[in-house]
Amino acid sequence: MRTRTTALFACGLALAIGALAASAAGGRAPYAVAGHAQPGSLIVAYRAGSTRTDHLLAERASGTRYAGGLPGGTQQLQIVGNQDPATALSRLRTQPKVQYAVPNYRVRAAEFVPNDPGNGGPMGWEKVQWNFAGPNGVNGLEAWQTAIRDGAPGGRGVTVAVIDSGVAFENHAHLRRSPDLARLSFVSPYDFPRRNRHPGDLEGHGTHVASTIVEKTNNGIGVTGLAYGAHVMPLRVLDANGNGDGATVARAIRYAVQHHAQIINLSVEFDTTVRAADIPDVIGALRYAYNHGVAIVGASGNEGRNSVSYPAASKYVIAVGATTADGCLADYSNFGSALALVAPGGGADAPFTDDSYDSAHCNPSTPPREVVQETFVRSPANFRLVGFEGTSFATPHVTAAAALLLATHRLGRRPSPAAVKARLMETARPVGPGGVNARYGAGLLDVAAAIAP
Repeated sequence: MRTRTTALFACGLALAIGALAASAAGGRAPYAVAGHAQPGSLIVAYRAGSTRTDHLLAERASGTRYAGGLPGGTQQLQIVGNQDPATALSRLRTQPKVQYAVPNYRVRAAEFVPNDPGNGGPMGWEKVQWNFAGPNGVNGLEAWQTAIRDGAPGGRGVTVAVIDSGVAFENHAHLRRSPDLARLSFVSPYDFPRRNRHPGDLEGHGTHVASTIVEKTNNGIGVTGLAYGAHVMPLRVLDANGNGDGATVARAIRYAVQHHAQIINLSVEFDTTVRAADIPDVIGALRYAYNHGVAIVGASGNEGRNSVSYPAASKYVIAVGATTADGCLADYSNFGSALALVAPGGGADAPFTDDSYDSAHCNPSTPPREVVQETFVRSPANFRLVGFEGTSFATPHVTAAAALLLATHRLGRRPSPAAVKARLMETARPVGPGGVNARYGAGLLDVAAAIAP
């Protein structure tokens, strides 16, 4: 079993968030009218017993005119001509029948826009994490807002087992916790090769995968995690070289089910020559998890072949291929009839030219962008933002989407793995030839659409 990662420099795309309509605000403001007030609009309340004549006198004195009544008896006034708003407000407040006058302050959508800096200042994560916020990303911003509105911020309450090379989730011996992973985000850890409760990462792969799911968000550090409120169950099956065996994976899958994981992330692959009959223990464990209601998400593999690798090729698994920042299949990504959908994995566009989508949108010579999360390099204590590419890193996007789907109860309290897979596929953004196809499956993951009411 092997995985492939390639460390490269990452860059990305910014996303602008706009303000919405204005509404009235109470309280006595300074005479200066700030830029966040609606231009030319004031709110006034008159004293009890004032008449329409009193109102007209106040309007004439302040250079305003009546624009409409508001609930509670206040009125909206419009400034006439090019008069300075601060002057109009000052004159209005001097009128004897005016109880108070204030600017008409704008209000904006209560968007959750994390302040994580990426490689720069506040909210710099958007320039790095094209996979979450870019035009060919998974629509993370809208998904976060929906989950917050539904009382499930970041997939709170859902447990995801990450069966991998371990996770840098604790300070133990020479190992250190990643500074952007919360200690309380991890439950029921186990290291199968070493047979202990300290599955620290010696390779960096599992930490990167787990960080895509639960990296701390809106804490002013590093970048963001897509299901930042979920719990991760770190299960180590791979050694420091990223290698393991099927028997260990089978044990880890059963352990995850027995310790109440609701989703399993398998960013691991067998060689494409390995068939289901060659790995009966793994297939049996996958069936066991599926029959116990656990959704399983797996990487399609990194050989660039028309054949999805196991365990993702199993009917019990949601098989995930990898796309680039152009929204194209990555050159290394396996594809085929077993593919469910695709998600950002970084790298270069595959050199397909035989259909209209790929020939129009994809360019293998475009400089690649990688999926960036915080992990370690060279030493399990040397953490920084690192860019990797591979179906390994596409897979946790879908896992995180499943966590948000379960947390919001969009499909009920205990949806079946089949229902989770169907929802993710039916809400994916179509890519490539019409309908479900071998290269892109049902299309590009759209987390916001998946958890939309």
